[in-house]
Amino acid sequence: MVIKVITGNEAAAYGARLSRVEIVPAYPITPQTTIVEQIAEFIANGEMHVELMRVESEYAAMGACIGASLMGARTFTATSSQGLAFMHELTHWAAGSRLPIVMGIVNRALAPPWNLWPDQQDALSQRDTGWLSLFCENNQEILDTCIQAYRIAEHPEVLLPMMFSFDGFALSHMAEPVELPTQEKVDAFLPRAVRPPLLDVDDPTTLFSVVAPEQYVELRYWMDKAAYAAKQLILEVDKEFGKTFGRSYGGLLKGYKLKGAKVALLAAGSICGTVREVVDSMRRRGEKVGMIKLRSFRPFPREELRHACEDLKVIGVLDQSCSFGMGGIIFSDAAAALQPLDLRVLDFIAGLGGRDITTRDVWRMFKRCIRAVKQKPARAVEWFV
Repeated sequence: MVIKVITGNEAAAYGARLSRVEIVPAYPITPQTTIVEQIAEFIANGEMHVELMRVESEYAAMGACIGASLMGARTFTATSSQGLAFMHELTHWAAGSRLPIVMGIVNRALAPPWNLWPDQQDALSQRDTGWLSLFCENNQEILDTCIQAYRIAEHPEVLLPMMFSFDGFALSHMAEPVELPTQEKVDAFLPRAVRPPLLDVDDPTTLFSVVAPEQYVELRYWMDKAAYAAKQLILEVDKEFGKTFGRSYGGLLKGYKLKGAKVALLAAGSICGTVREVVDSMRRRGEKVGMIKLRSFRPFPREELRHACEDLKVIGVLDQSCSFGMGGIIFSDAAAALQPLDLRVLDFIAGLGGRDITTRDVWRMFKRCIRAVKQKPARAVEWFV
């Protein structure tokens, strides 16, 4: 076991290295760039044997990932913000082609206006492409999730691409101690998937040709079925990872101090650490509060969230995104999932463009939830501006 003090971007690069990826097409964009720079350093030092493709755009990067994955290669890339938006057409192609590409998303606000700081709008905007989507709270989870992602995406019942997201600068450029598993243990946990290539230069084939509505509907049905299969697999892989490496993340979501709680906040990403601190502080004062950390956005853990909220009176969703005219993106899914329960669901939109979400802000969110136990709030969606 080796413990290194590394940034979140370095943790993602180590995750790709330990996963023995074979090709990395990538294009630089702040704050993602140092992931690929670290991979280039690994290659230069002889520590990683991989084809690093320096392409002309993020669109080209995803195109190269698709081609490489069709040839059976284990493929990795990373991007942020406008880069992910530029890839959007091809993220549909990757998912529709059932290719187990893994991509690190370093969350950054979308333009205009230009902004380098993090919110979760970029990753959440990809929700309907067919990609599986996990969120990471800290640098250790970034490394571990990268490894888990290949076990999930490459499973024959899934075969869908997966993105794992983490906050720009708050994690990407901040260093903390991370335990690096040995290559031998990772190899045992993540054996090389045997996938016959769909393309052969000696036997040219046309793929993704036009289909009639009857076939198209079936193809989309199978994608949806695969995403639901991933739900159980995420739980199983995380549990096995915990037994092998001593760390697990709850699979789809993880509750914190929910026993006896009447209200809770649902959050994703690095902000969970701040929420956890406030929960501890309020608990010491006798307040019956808790937290639910959302790890899997797609597939969305509807039944698991419902079960976690069974004894709550109010849940607030801390959204670092907005579906304009509707509220937060995670709020919409959470409210739909919790509709059968006698439970009030509030939405707090905060932290857009990297604006600080302080412990005082989180305290105020909890106080609004506590008041909502007895009195219906004037509005379900509240902006913290």
